[in-house]
Amino acid sequence: MNYLLKPCTEKQLPEILAIYNDAILNSTALYEYKIRTLDVINDWYTQKLKNGYPIVGAFDVENVLLGFASYGKFRPQPAYKYTVEHSVYVRSDKRGVGLGKVLLHEIVKKAKEQNFHVLVGVIDADNKISIKLHEQEGFVLSGIIKESGYKFGKWLDAAFYQLILKTPAKPVED
Repeated sequence: MNYLLKPCTEKQLPEILAIYNDAILNSTALYEYKIRTLDVINDWYTQKLKNGYPIVGAFDVENVLLGFASYGKFRPQPAYKYTVEHSVYVRSDKRGVGLGKVLLHEIVKKAKEQNFHVLVGVIDADNKISIKLHEQEGFVLSGIIKESGYKFGKWLDAAFYQLILKTPAKPVED
């Protein structure tokens, strides 16, 4: 499959919205019930830019967004400043062709470049495909919060996977 990795811009926000809303309505990738609006995605995008967090897209030859990955603040306390929580989403009709792996690999690369130390992925414990992808990329299970979500008429377990990076070379407290 031919694709190009590059930053997403405001132009992709409707495509990002469609990918998010499909995940909300048809999966447990997001523990949300209601679809997002373009205003919500605009705010999300603005906050990512403001905080210097990447939004990497995989595009086909016609510049159509096939999937995207990003990360953001894990927790608000300053001692967590070297830890980010990431997410990877692939359009439903483009899953199973390796885009998730490519996007995850790219977001790990970006985290290293920005001197983060830990990437955290919160994955529904029944999502064997995402878990396998993360394990193949070196992420390890750091814990499961049992029955922490409720969607589609059942309790969901949130599995926390983490990857520890060798960055930053000289962490500081401030």
